[in-house]
Amino acid sequence: MTELASVDGMLETNADARLAAIVDSSYDAIISKDLNSVITSWNGAARSMFGYTAEEAVGRSVLMLIPDHLRDEEADIIGRVRSGEVVASYETIRRRKDGGIIAVSLTVSPIRNASGEIIGASKIARDITATKESERRIRLLLREVNHRVKNQFAVILSMVRETSKRSTDPREFEALIRSRIMALSRSHDLLVNSEWAGASLFDLIQEQLKPFGHEEQVSLSGPLLTLQPNAVQNLGMAFHELGTNSSKYGALAGGEGRLEITWQIATGVSGKREIHLVWDETMPVHEGERPGGRQDEYTRKGFGTVVLQRVAPQSLNGSAVLERSPGHLSWSLTAPLESIIVPQLGAEIPAAEPSFGP
Repeated sequence: MTELASVDGMLETNADARLAAIVDSSYDAIISKDLNSVITSWNGAARSMFGYTAEEAVGRSVLMLIPDHLRDEEADIIGRVRSGEVVASYETIRRRKDGGIIAVSLTVSPIRNASGEIIGASKIARDITATKESERRIRLLLREVNHRVKNQFAVILSMVRETSKRSTDPREFEALIRSRIMALSRSHDLLVNSEWAGASLFDLIQEQLKPFGHEEQVSLSGPLLTLQPNAVQNLGMAFHELGTNSSKYGALAGGEGRLEITWQIATGVSGKREIHLVWDETMPVHEGERPGGRQDEYTRKGFGTVVLQRVAPQSLNGSAVLERSPGHLSWSLTAPLESIIVPQLGAEIPAAEPSFGP
């Protein structure tokens, strides 16, 4: 009997050692406390999560981890533990030694002695701060996407209305609407790839001009800028309209034209920084061609003119000038930099809605 008792003691000691090793190596904070909420054990993960060493924590009330406005939680937990209830996983917040707040998922179970009497509670805490931040960002992105999708619908409806006013051929109407929606889609793809954080002006121009080819006749020059989603959408429409006209009547209609797109940052008369963007294309003038005859879209005040002279500049709180002459077309845009580029963290600039009205 003595030998058997010795073996049982050794097995119990080994089991306790294994359990202690498991608790100490856990990535979750495992804390035990008595029924007065006094901490009785504290593993390594608890130190990492809350910042207290075991020597600092053991013997102190677990209330040191609970923000003042949530202290009623502890009384409720102790009451449920006394009744033998296991408190299933729930989400709450706790306070670190440095005063920082973290989001945690908690599970609490009763601790019983050898006779089955409840003498305390075991608490497992998992840091879910990163998960909660991810959820917050997803909600933010969904709200942003919802806003942008509604905005896209409004833009498409305006496109349909304005294009129908200027087109009597159903096939021409269908082709124009398709190309304009595809242009919106290209801008949209750039925003999706950046999780709606914005898009490079350089990338936006390249994407909008890609369908027209003649890359060797195009030059881009300017500082690296990340555009706001609103600027991506409205400048994307402008570049599409300019590119479409150029491919039909201008520099990109053949192999002899030249297109230069430049942008720079300068200080305006108001003392604020502005962007100055210029689309400048030159093309040969053929014998017998009437002056300005190659710019049919803009001569007849089409949808492209509305976008360039009204929609794009107004949506960016700026102004634009469209000029055309034999062998030359230029569009220049001036707008406050804060209406174009991604604002500093924490500073939100509401998106302006496009206006296609008369």
